[in-house]
Amino acid sequence: MKDNTKNAGLNGRQFMLWMAALAAGGILGTLGIPWLNDFFNFTASVYTRLFQFVAVPTIALAVTTTLALLGARKNTGRIFLHTIVYTLLTTAAAALVGLLLFKMIAPGNLPADVIQQGSANVPENLGRISYYSHILSVIPNNILAPFSSGNVLSILLVSVAAGLVLAMKKESENIQILLKGILGMQEVLFALIRGLVWTLPLGIVAFAAQLSAQVSAGFILGSLGKYVAVVLGGNLIQFFIVLPLFLLIRGIHPLKVFRCMLPAVLMALFTKSSAATLPVTVESAENNLKARKEVARFVLPICCTINMNGCAAFILVTSLFVMQNGGWTLTVPTLMLWFFISIISAIGNAGVPMGCYFLTLSLMSGIQAPIGILGIILPIYTIIDMIETAENVWSDSCVCAMVDKTLSAAETSAAKA
Repeated sequence: MKDNTKNAGLNGRQFMLWMAALAAGGILGTLGIPWLNDFFNFTASVYTRLFQFVAVPTIALAVTTTLALLGARKNTGRIFLHTIVYTLLTTAAAALVGLLLFKMIAPGNLPADVIQQGSANVPENLGRISYYSHILSVIPNNILAPFSSGNVLSILLVSVAAGLVLAMKKESENIQILLKGILGMQEVLFALIRGLVWTLPLGIVAFAAQLSAQVSAGFILGSLGKYVAVVLGGNLIQFFIVLPLFLLIRGIHPLKVFRCMLPAVLMALFTKSSAATLPVTVESAENNLKARKEVARFVLPICCTINMNGCAAFILVTSLFVMQNGGWTLTVPTLMLWFFISIISAIGNAGVPMGCYFLTLSLMSGIQAPIGILGIILPIYTIIDMIETAENVWSDSCVCAMVDKTLSAAETSAAKA
């Protein structure tokens, strides 16, 4: 990151505005006024739709233009390599924390009749979806399909391919004209994003009120005791301890990064989608964190697709819990196998609401495990998904900060040499 941090992060007035919006929404949501709750649900849906609308072109244009402009320069490879390394390290750390907590807290088995009742809550047909189907859905069969369906992995593949072609054919006059047009579209897109972020306090009021009303109505109350303690405890440890340690090791102040990226973390908490939050994440990284544009616009779209810390922990802990209830003996080799499966699966998961849930369901149905447990988990998954997504976006922010710091250090060393 750049050393000029005088204006980094939310200023005092902005911070108070965000916190006031959060508090106001929380209070208004508990009043139980039907027309007011309907208004907040409508407003929250509007903001979610708008950010989902700009998320798809943000991924496509950011990755395409960054690759096209950087091309085969050394920085491209360095940025990509550091992004992958930090992603693997943070994701593995999240899975490891979840595994250790699972062994320490040792959640017990559920009664067979309870598991059987939970089978009725499993979303229809999803129990028969294989992991191969999930992978196949990433491969587009026409140019419009990834964008019309919002498949972030497919969009990333198409964008990388287009960016590399533009970089290789940059000498062509037609390609130069095309690239200027794409860059112009990107300028318009980021202007729209800045406008949305400026009005976001209204959205925060609506999101907070919506959540508060759901809690008051009892929609997301209840738990599976030790299992929930493992999942949420692992997420909180990763969020507040492990990721800040990564930043400290790289010589970066965690509180400074958190304050700069707070708008994105809050947005992720309420939307439950790292892909929908991406416009806010990029805007916060560029304007608050002061990360260089080529880093923020390349690293963050990739991270929102493959850097899923919360998902890795959820897949591992939930898979072990389901398998244990199905009679599997959780030996050390089995634990290690699923440790790596959870990391790989999380990287291949889409950053959309309930993506981890559906992916875990596919994995468990593939080994004929008792997926009725996932039906029991479903009513409380809303709060788990919120915390996981906030953790994912916080991890994306940390990776962006570390990559930016690493490149700055490398350039400084090269200049001195």
